[in-house]
Amino acid sequence: MFETIGNIFKIKELRKRIIFTAFMLMIYRLGAHIPIPGINVDALKEFMTQFQGSLLGMIDLFSGGTFSQMTVFALGIMPYISASIILQLLTVVVPYLEKLSKEGEQGRKKITQYTRYGTVVLSAIQAAGISWGLMTMGGGRQIVLSPSWRFMAMTVLTLTAGTAFIMWIGEQISDRGIGNGISLIIMAGIVARLPDAVIKTVQQLITGEQKPFVIAVILAIIVVVTAGVVIMQQAERRIPIQYAKRVRGRRIYGGHSHHLPLKINTAGVIPVIFASSIIMFPAAIAKFIDHPIMTAIASNLSPGRLVYDALYVLAIIFFCYFYTSIIFNPEDIAENLRKSGGTVPSYRAGKNTAEHINRVLSRVTLAGAIFLSAVSILPQFLISGIPVRDIPFIGYYLYNFFPDFLRHGFRVQFFFGGTALLIVVGVALDTVQQIESQLLMRHYSGFAKKGKIRGRRR
Repeated sequence: MFETIGNIFKIKELRKRIIFTAFMLMIYRLGAHIPIPGINVDALKEFMTQFQGSLLGMIDLFSGGTFSQMTVFALGIMPYISASIILQLLTVVVPYLEKLSKEGEQGRKKITQYTRYGTVVLSAIQAAGISWGLMTMGGGRQIVLSPSWRFMAMTVLTLTAGTAFIMWIGEQISDRGIGNGISLIIMAGIVARLPDAVIKTVQQLITGEQKPFVIAVILAIIVVVTAGVVIMQQAERRIPIQYAKRVRGRRIYGGHSHHLPLKINTAGVIPVIFASSIIMFPAAIAKFIDHPIMTAIASNLSPGRLVYDALYVLAIIFFCYFYTSIIFNPEDIAENLRKSGGTVPSYRAGKNTAEHINRVLSRVTLAGAIFLSAVSILPQFLISGIPVRDIPFIGYYLYNFFPDFLRHGFRVQFFFGGTALLIVVGVALDTVQQIESQLLMRHYSGFAKKGKIRGRRR
């Protein structure tokens, strides 16, 4: 391991990329501690304490704690992800965008430009809702020092500019650093909260708020889930491919067997990020609008409620299939196999092969989607319990039959969720795989002595 780390810094280009990535992430974390103008920080901290483990706590998790402190990066990267989702969905239904997506590099640049515009618009909308909410909410304490339209304008401008700057940092990391910039920013925000979670857990053990047995169970769950995420990220379903023999002159080509690897979790952690973003966007707006209907929407779209859990699972499954269909086309694969003389045993080349690949891909994608959903929801059930009371008609009666630990969970104070774990492990695997590829390309051994770490896309 230490020898491999030493080899990383022997390669000048790789060393520059890693240092550049670390520098940009450091800038991001520095900006995460600069509050927006006109905020009473103490009143805001007291107000946000009561929302730990709720929707605002989830938003704060993805923003790396910047939302609870209302810094210039309070919106985080979520507006950019929401804009990306909207553009990808529109690409399927809008002919102009579909044409752009097939024009290669120039078309992708145009779609990226539209995504940036959408990010600015969504950031401005969310910033306006947040600024209005800060002026009207506060639990009896004034969070905004001088509530006025000037404060709203300044907040909208500051938060929008902060999100645009984070978007630029992510793109710079992707182009000049190592790994996916947007994913690394989200991961950095989640990992930054880990020391606070550890400190709070230790304090709970010292004061007796938590029992050692409960903490041991949670640590065991973390280890098991982490191992499961690693296994599922690397797992694949192999379709056998047979290449026919071809005679050219005096030589015989082909006649060998190969396989087509289909990742069980082709989309990686992208569906989890997309699902969280698409649910948090309307819920965040509703949270800051003081109206009975909006209050009910925000309440039902909070983590731990049945509506939120159901929509979250459905969104993860949808984005698993949607993202897989974007990056993997069975018809193109079947056509390429036909041109190269490859066939799937027992299936004719062309349409039958494409249908078989699509059928297998649908099955393995379903398995990956169920796994992602289970990992995202199961830790939340263990911590806050199963929302039995939210079940229509029979929820109240079932509540009395469930044991206490299923109804209320382990009541852990800090937020631990499978969503954060999925993102951290998935992004770490992708980054390590990219570093390993750079090492192997220059004839250095990678992190894995036997074999190599596989990425999500081949």
